[in-house]
Amino acid sequence: MIKQIPDKSIDLIIIDPPYLIKNTNGGSRTRLAKSIRNMNNQIKEKNLTNGIQKEILKELIRVQKNINIYIWCNHKQIPDYLEYFVKNLNCKFDILIWNKSNTTPLYNNKYLTDKEYCLYFRKNGYCNPQSYAEAKTVYYMPINKSDKNKYKHPTIKPLKIIKTLIKNSSKEGDIILDCFSGSGTTCVAAKELNRQYIGIEIDPEYHKISIDRLNGILANGQTSMFMS
Repeated sequence: MIKQIPDKSIDLIIIDPPYLIKNTNGGSRTRLAKSIRNMNNQIKEKNLTNGIQKEILKELIRVQKNINIYIWCNHKQIPDYLEYFVKNLNCKFDILIWNKSNTTPLYNNKYLTDKEYCLYFRKNGYCNPQSYAEAKTVYYMPINKSDKNKYKHPTIKPLKIIKTLIKNSSKEGDIILDCFSGSGTTCVAAKELNRQYIGIEIDPEYHKISIDRLNGILANGQTSMFMS
């Protein structure tokens, strides 16, 4: 569907493509570890562990007026994205972090998985935070379990963070693209901020959830009191 989008027509891209996860199994038999494995199994079943193809990145460059893109990723993907955007395309970049204040306390033979990375690449792209708080690069927020329960996506990102990214890097009326739309967080944020938006989602279940969400309906069919 990206190929149907005209050249140089998109003002801002925010995507949360599959992370590169080689092993979703854990050795511990505790109840906590089992709950993590259940989530990892859901991620694997939804084909969210294989990273992103460079051919898609080429299309994303084509459709942007200027390179202006946020990409969520895990630490294993950072070197490849930096090489592609900074070394090859000479983009400016920032590394934003969502620090999870209530992360799962699993740290046997490793550090806590208490953060997620969002890489911001731009080349003549718009970046204009309006406040000290919005200019910070670390977001201290808990894991958004309530949103997972409402919209059923295992890797859903906080709406508040996505809205901040949109406010910082676009203007009202701009077109925002998310081609890994999931349960529709980027589209909802864009709608609430008076931006135009294009969402693309390959999974029929998440596509329906995102359409319902934009209409104020939760994944269980109940009407939400709020848009989010």
